[in-house]
Amino acid sequence: MRPAAHTRRPFKEDHQVPQNLDAAAVRAWCAGALEALGRERADIDAINVYPVADGDTGTNLYLTVESAAQAVEAVFAAHETRADLPEPADTVRAMAHGALIGARGNSGTILAQLLRGVAERTGAGEPLPAALRRAAVLAREAVAHPVEGTILTVAAAAADAAEAVAEPRDTAAVARAAYEGAGAALDATPGQLAVLGRSGVVDAGGRGLLVVLGALVAAVTEEAPPVPAPLRHGPLPVPEQCAADGPAFEVIYLLEAGDAAVARLRARLDVLGDSLVVVGGDGLWNVHVHVDDAGAAVEAGVEAGRPHRIRITHFASAPAAAPAPAPAPDQRAVVVVVPGEGLAELCAGAGATTVLARPGEPPASGELVDAIRRAHAREVVLLPNAAELRHTAAAAADQARAEGVRVALIPTRAAVQGIAALAVHEPDRRFDEDVVAMTAAAGATRYAELTVAERQSWTSAGVCQAGDVLGLIDGDVAVIGTDVTTTATAVLDRMLAAGGELVTLVLGDGAPADVPVLARLERHVRDTHLAVDTVAYHAGRGSPLLLIGVE
Repeated sequence: MRPAAHTRRPFKEDHQVPQNLDAAAVRAWCAGALEALGRERADIDAINVYPVADGDTGTNLYLTVESAAQAVEAVFAAHETRADLPEPADTVRAMAHGALIGARGNSGTILAQLLRGVAERTGAGEPLPAALRRAAVLAREAVAHPVEGTILTVAAAAADAAEAVAEPRDTAAVARAAYEGAGAALDATPGQLAVLGRSGVVDAGGRGLLVVLGALVAAVTEEAPPVPAPLRHGPLPVPEQCAADGPAFEVIYLLEAGDAAVARLRARLDVLGDSLVVVGGDGLWNVHVHVDDAGAAVEAGVEAGRPHRIRITHFASAPAAAPAPAPAPDQRAVVVVVPGEGLAELCAGAGATTVLARPGEPPASGELVDAIRRAHAREVVLLPNAAELRHTAAAAADQARAEGVRVALIPTRAAVQGIAALAVHEPDRRFDEDVVAMTAAAGATRYAELTVAERQSWTSAGVCQAGDVLGLIDGDVAVIGTDVTTTATAVLDRMLAAGGELVTLVLGDGAPADVPVLARLERHVRDTHLAVDTVAYHAGRGSPLLLIGVE
């Protein structure tokens, strides 16, 4: 039999409280939630058994709320020299935005969507019950396959209890009711989800949400936080069995994309893996999925828009497993497709086997298979470095696998992405870990190229004339100029406006010999964009005029 429900400290009923969430209350809520999760994150980690028993739910929720709290503090810092407080709508939206950009893990991503729902309604002046209902609805819609007995169930119960309060604008009463409803729902989760019942624990994500709601009660009542529910129950007899295996990787990234592209992305990722959660809106999304093919998940994001802040985590198959022995010298190789002999020499110098792609003559799958064979390795990482080579590279990888070679295809779309991947390649690492690191480096790299227009033409940046220098960012013409340095400077400024830590410059053989292009561009980055490092290469023969990568 399950133990009786926990006892909570009674609330003061005569305390005067704000009738709506003001800026100070939101600030206190964030700070209180961060402090409470900091105290409890180890305990929440310890009961994390769903959807993956990786023991990080408490930590992920803490990091998500930490980002939300930092965003709120930034809003207050902007008002330090003024007598007034920030607007409540600005504060609650900052909280939601901070959670979105800092969301970690499955539960952290769902919490970010819950806070988005709260921000939508309270920012528009609606009472807390409407905000909690919107939060629960948005969070459920964000999850590809909702499961009862999780944080979604607890959020819905909190909304139900809040809506039952007679006076919806009595924020204190609503917050208390939501907390009580969430606590009761959390107590019931072991009976709803088999893995929780077998383990004798409540849902970790739901427990984290209860902690956040407790901090809300404390913020609007100025009382001590409520006493939380117990973490563990006795095991329940349930017939279902847990799946023995699951996807190997957790992939998370921020994505700049439109609604239609995100709808297509959801459908594609749903086929690739599970635990899919896509939250956000207004052009900025946080994507979370568990997959076996991390590269395919990142590639799906690249096709949908611009992914960044990519994080890929390899789920350990056995926490106590002995480390894998270091591979033999011929255990692993990297095969890379490059546009030009100069780049081929550059990549070969880094230890890669290269395949030359000449203008208008992309390599066939047979050439890639020959290169894989030529590498004489049991494990191969394949970098096609062009979007149009994706299917060709996939066919080559399949053929090589049929011959007994373990091949990982990282869907690089440009040579600078391949260079970024090659820069973090470590053959002494385990294969999966090496592929994860290389995929993350490539996916975090935006790319640009300078070329010379051959004729007058319409472009996305306007009309160009023959001989103009064109700056293409992620494949689209963004800048039209008359000389290499000025055009490249404009391209760099556009790319770095969205942030960046490292700029890679690869100069080909078409640049004017009497102009120190690389030196001027490195100086511009150093003087204009503080804390951004640069690395430059002379690629020479057959290489594009100038390649730019921003990580």
